[in-house]
Amino acid sequence: MTVKQLSLPELVDACRELGIGNVGLWREPVRSYGLDVTAKLVHDAGLTVTTLCRGGFFTAIDPAERAAALADNRRAVDEAATLGTDTLVLVSGGLPAGSRDLRGARERIADALAELGPYAEEHGVRLAIEPLHPMYAADRCVVSTLTQALDLAERFPAHQVGVTVDTYHIWWDDSAPAQIARAGAGGRIHTFQLADWTTPLPEGVLNGRGQIGDGAIDMREWKQYVESAGYTGPIEVELFNDTLWARDGREVLAETARRFVEYAG
Repeated sequence: MTVKQLSLPELVDACRELGIGNVGLWREPVRSYGLDVTAKLVHDAGLTVTTLCRGGFFTAIDPAERAAALADNRRAVDEAATLGTDTLVLVSGGLPAGSRDLRGARERIADALAELGPYAEEHGVRLAIEPLHPMYAADRCVVSTLTQALDLAERFPAHQVGVTVDTYHIWWDDSAPAQIARAGAGGRIHTFQLADWTTPLPEGVLNGRGQIGDGAIDMREWKQYVESAGYTGPIEVELFNDTLWARDGREVLAETARRFVEYAG
């Protein structure tokens, strides 16, 4: 998504040119290009798919909506397995229309994980709950902290359910370093993502993730936290940014690789 202006073949070519061996994929462009042809494309290029994003949105109250969400998440697990990644990132969902019941919404997430976790395990896929910044709690994700994410994840085996550590969403939280250590001790850091915090936030706030080095977050500090917790997996950069999307995608990808080395490498 950092360079969503590139088609999947263009992305693969750019990764090869820059010596980037890993790529995190999103379901929408994969579906548009075709699941099987995407799997072949990345495999033939020697790329490893780190994660598939996203599943989740488990908080609906209506039984039909909940059944539809679970069916879609099972499809997401199938897609992850076909692409060869062992991690499906979950954005858990916001409050249903008219509801103010955060606790109830979080319990419905747990109910969904109880059904989805075993299915994912059967397909060799882990579920990674991503806490999102509290500004998204109403409409997108009622899981706002690593503490909340781990409280949910720890109801299930670590090989079924863990967490996503994303600097953009947790950098403000003084308890997050201790929670990263907690997640590492339990083998539950399933992916680590970088994005910077820049202000002012854009209207709608969704596309406000800053390029590495442009904002307030010390990337090396957070990288040290996850490494100290035992994480040795790939590190993703995930930027939702209209200004970056308006630029040449290959240029943005090259810049992002340079910024990673400069600020986090």
